[in-house]
This record gives sequence, structure tokens and C-alpha cells, in this order.
Amino acid sequence: MSFGGVTVREALDSAVIAIGAAGSDSPRLDAELLLAHALGVDRTALFTDPSREVTGPAVRGFQDAVRRRSVMREPVAYILGSKGFRHIDLLVDPRVLVPRPETELLVEAGLTLPAGARVVDVGTGSGAVALALKHERPDLDVLGTDVSADALDVARANAAVLKLDVRLQEGDLLAGVRACDAVLSNPPYVAEDERASLAPEITQHEPAGALFAGEDGLDVIRRLVPAAAAALTAGGLLAIEHGAGQAGAVRALLEHVGFEGVRSHRDLAGIQRMAAGRQPAGPGVAERP
Repeated sequence: MSFGGVTVREALDSAVIAIGAAGSDSPRLDAELLLAHALGVDRTALFTDPSREVTGPAVRGFQDAVRRRSVMREPVAYILGSKGFRHIDLLVDPRVLVPRPETELLVEAGLTLPAGARVVDVGTGSGAVALALKHERPDLDVLGTDVSADALDVARANAAVLKLDVRLQEGDLLAGVRACDAVLSNPPYVAEDERASLAPEITQHEPAGALFAGEDGLDVIRRLVPAAAAALTAGGLLAIEHGAGQAGAVRALLEHVGFEGVRSHRDLAGIQRMAAGRQPAGPGVAERP
């Protein structure tokens, strides 16, 4: 496919056909984002000057981007190298998951915390939750943990670019963490038998270790819930993102170890996507120093 010597409108129309035929649910949006990136302009510039000719290095850049999106089925965020999440833009690549809108529920849970609360974002990946929360609530003491050193490299790069003071720590779940006021987590929760039904954008490009968690998708959450119970202070908040259809099982896990006020929260699509509860006061509960 060649885009040389064509207008923005013509280049977009051709790209939409190629990307749509490959199975994208949003071929027009994908094409617009890729062309704007290749031209080095804001996406709105495509609408204000649709007769602009696509020439020079932009031709090759757009051709390559369309090939990666349509033939390789690479996510747009990886091609662009960034993804917007709430009020910040994050650097992303195949070392981390592409941040998704439903994960904003974790940030919203964190926004309810009292001033100065100590928050741990478990499985921070690109740092999306930790950094978005710190951006909106600079008073919070935020720590992001991840078992992947590669993911933490991305998170550190994002923290540096955004100039946000978030601590980042390599380790399994809450290893070494004590007396925190909130644990927020978007852990791996996809069941192994769902692998074949997922889009190539996910299975061929996003990190499997951040996606899959055993036969029913709950292997990591089963370990996280008691670990959080041991680390949280009295009244501390635990909020966990989970998959569609897992709400009842995740609530039961929280209730089993004694979390109170356990309830599910729905995402913008109306799907129960996050379970949250509070650590009770009592013997054995971590004391805040």
C-alpha cells in the first residue's frame, strides 16, 4: 500500500480499509491517530486540512504504522509509544500492558483516601495507577511494586517524564511492605482457557505474565488478598480489578479473610470490574508507625 502523493483524506480512507479488514473495532480512529503521529500534528489538524498532501518522511512512517496495525495486529499505543490515562500520558511498549479505561476505577478508589495516606499499587506495570493517583493527589505517599524489572523500567521512565515523586520497588506482590493504608491492584486475572478467544493484539503483543493467572484467572488474587490483609492498617482499603464474571469469587476471597463492607464496582460498560473492602480493626491488624 502506497500513500505517497495523496491527500490526508485519501490516505485515511485507504488505511481505514486495510485496518478494518484486519479486524480492528475502531479502524477510523486508529488511522487518524497513526497519520497524525506520522505528520507530527494534532489529530484535529486532519479535519481542518483534509486536502493536505502526505509527502516526505511521513509517507514511509504512515505506511509502516499501517502495516504494523493491520498485518502485525500491533496495538496503536505500542506503535505511537504512548497512551493517555486519566489526565496523564504514559510511555508504553510491549514490556507493559496498555492502560485501559476500566483501570481508572482503582484511581477513583484511591482519590477517596485521607490526606497523607500510604498507598501501594501492586503490579504497577507502566505506573498508570500510581502516577495518575499521585498526579491528582500529590499529598499521598505512593509506592508501586512489580515482579517485572522490565515493567519497572517503564514506570521509572514515566515518573521521570511526568516529574512525579512515586517510589517504585521490584518484588512479588507486597513483599516487604507493612502498615499501608490502601492496596490498589490490577493483577493478572485472565483464565488460561480464555487465551484462544483473545484478540491477537493481546496474545501476540502484550506481556503474558501480566495477563494470565491460572485455570480460573484467580491464582494471583488468591495470594494477594491475604498478603494485603497482613499489610494493611486498621480500616485500610483493598481494591482489586478483576475480570468479567469474577466478581462473586473475588468478593468471597475478601470476605473469607475478614474484609468488611465488601462490594463490587461497575465500569463504564456496566460490568462488575472492581471489588473493594476495608480491613477491620482488631488484634493482628498492622499498626501504623
